[in-house]
Amino acid sequence: MRHPEASSARDLRLDVFRGLALVMIFINHTPGTVFENLTSRNFGFSDAAEGFVLMSGIAAALAYAKFFAGPGSYWAGTGRMWRRVWTLYQVHIVTTVIAVGIAAATALWFGGFEMMQKNVVSASYKKPLQYMIGIPLLTHQLGYANILPLYAVLLFAGPVLLWSALRWPLRTMAVSVLVWALVARFWINFPAFPNKGGWFFNPLSWQLLFVLGLLIGIKLKQGQRLVPVRRDLLALAVAWLLVGLGVAQFPAIQDEFGHVLWFVQDRLNLPWFVMAFDKTYLSGPRLTHALALAYVLSAFPAVRQACAHRLAAPFALLGRNGLAVFGFGVVLCYTANGIKTVLPASFALDLAVISAGVLLMLALAWSKEAWRRAEQRAR
Repeated sequence: MRHPEASSARDLRLDVFRGLALVMIFINHTPGTVFENLTSRNFGFSDAAEGFVLMSGIAAALAYAKFFAGPGSYWAGTGRMWRRVWTLYQVHIVTTVIAVGIAAATALWFGGFEMMQKNVVSASYKKPLQYMIGIPLLTHQLGYANILPLYAVLLFAGPVLLWSALRWPLRTMAVSVLVWALVARFWINFPAFPNKGGWFFNPLSWQLLFVLGLLIGIKLKQGQRLVPVRRDLLALAVAWLLVGLGVAQFPAIQDEFGHVLWFVQDRLNLPWFVMAFDKTYLSGPRLTHALALAYVLSAFPAVRQACAHRLAAPFALLGRNGLAVFGFGVVLCYTANGIKTVLPASFALDLAVISAGVLLMLALAWSKEAWRRAEQRAR
């Protein structure tokens, strides 16, 4: 087994695209604005969530793979990863409490009771005791605040996944695919309480993207690619992205595409998740679209050059401070939703809430890095 080697230069693509994903998540979590039409989910089958989880796996491998490559450091790496899990849990709980407070303040002081009826906040007054149990157990997750629990579960399993991926990458990938298929086939999910059903982002399904990210990150540490750049694969990926674009943008193509998928699934007797468009179980079209987009973006040197440009620096800043920015984004999107609930809709309002939110996220990221530099100078 070849041990991961430390990269000498930071690959800005990961920071930039993670920053872009955070901005798009904030916009998508503030529905009803005109800017919502410009995010990636309008141009294909997947959205920023798939990219965020894939890049989280890559980042985890880049940060922690060295601890699991050889003997003697497994528990040191496990401790570091689980300490990060605890941080994720804390950020999730704090942002959830603040989000509920914003919804309640909007209802109490501004007459926007609608905020207490959306995003399953209503359980706070319909089932208060169960609600107070479900929040700390992560069995009850507010809308727009349910990605961090997914990431925490995946990172909690990270030590075993990384250890296995470093030694048996093909077997690890095969087991991950098998788990993804069985979970969807038998509708297995983490439990939800007090509401019925399961987690919106099923960790047992989304682990496939995370594992792929780990494998990609391990290869990056070795100066290699998980999947080589080949013309036939690139043409296939581009063709699938164009299909996704056509389906997303043109209703006629969408109808025909739906008929084709139904016909193929019926004739070949394929499992439902191969052709369906389900986000909870990360169904086939969403998964393959996200992977095709990642493959195409990683294949061209021009993308790396563009990410190193100064115009991309704000997105890189956001990406380097992803956890703080995402948590703050949850607070901001609930604030923006409250404002939009009580004020008349207009383009000026959309522009104000989205631009203010992005600027505040940039200010937070800049302040964190300034604080870090000050601490380094003090030491």
